[in-house]
Amino acid sequence: MKQLSPDELKQWMDSKKTFQLLDVRERWEYDIVRFEQAILRPLGFLQINPPELDKEKPVVVCCHHGVRSISGCLILEQLGFKNVYNLSGGIDLYAQTADTSMPTY
Repeated sequence: MKQLSPDELKQWMDSKKTFQLLDVRERWEYDIVRFEQAILRPLGFLQINPPELDKEKPVVVCCHHGVRSISGCLILEQLGFKNVYNLSGGIDLYAQTADTSMPTY
């Protein structure tokens, strides 16, 4: 697992880099604020019902503060994913630094 800063994620998005974005927060959190392209799979369901993701493409895992997403990254690595990134500071830090138009909670 590698760490990806909010600014680096913004650069990836702005440059149209090909990657997958997995959100491991709960539905109610996702309903408040989310990345448009994110696939929601709450952490508690990730191992028993993983989303269909391309193991050859980078996967960025996010949560609120970047803690649950570490667990999500470890699960993906156990499932055979090699190019896994944790969004450092989560969507909260992203909204405070990289895109201040996003709501926070």
